[in-house]
Amino acid sequence: MLETRQLHKRFDGFKAITEISLNILEGERHAIIGPNGAGKTTFFNLITGHLQPSAGEVRYKGDIISGLAPHKIVKQGLARSFQRINIYPRMTVFQNVQVALIAQHNQHLNFFTRAHNLHKGDTEDLLELVDLSGETGGIAGELAYGKQKQLELAIALAANPQMLLLDEPTAGMSPSETTESIRLINNIAESRSLTLLFTEHDMSVVFGIADRISVLHNGQILSSGSPDDVRNDSEVKKVYLGEGLDDASA
Repeated sequence: MLETRQLHKRFDGFKAITEISLNILEGERHAIIGPNGAGKTTFFNLITGHLQPSAGEVRYKGDIISGLAPHKIVKQGLARSFQRINIYPRMTVFQNVQVALIAQHNQHLNFFTRAHNLHKGDTEDLLELVDLSGETGGIAGELAYGKQKQLELAIALAANPQMLLLDEPTAGMSPSETTESIRLINNIAESRSLTLLFTEHDMSVVFGIADRISVLHNGQILSSGSPDDVRNDSEVKKVYLGEGLDDASA
């Protein structure tokens, strides 16, 4: 589904990403983990067109997408949520998702069509999918933090992606919100046959979702394999200083 080949990114001589070659299989739920500053968000930005690689390439379903603008990559079927919540806080929950659907269908340039009822059914379906059907008229910025993350997920799904990138989907959540988020992500990935690539610091989330894990360290892939392979990798334990890797199996 996704392949990076010898991917590099330098910032004024600083090597943020070095020679990352990684294959993500269709239907896979693949986690990218690593210490702060390992290059996880930079890697996501390279895949989604928010940064351009210094060398190497990104392929999606066999086609080179490195060099494309982010909105063109979304049109290819690859959507993303961000580490910092990316919603329209003054608009209603319903309008946030509706606007995303309007943009996906290129109707935002049609000034002669009333937008009020456009994609009403699809908007309601997406909000139900992310458990926000009771919040449609609420102001997005007034939602609880966990529900704002659910709304951002609905906005990403409005692009009807085949692959979804989630950048720390449970960051800042309470334990109960985290548990609910894991359930929701698993259900959506299953029901929509999505390929998932996500970053996460919470090892309970990683081992609760991922069927394959890659560990980034200093901008390079340190280890890649099944959760058991990564959990038992001595180099990974050194890098993480034992942070929760053993506890996550409990």
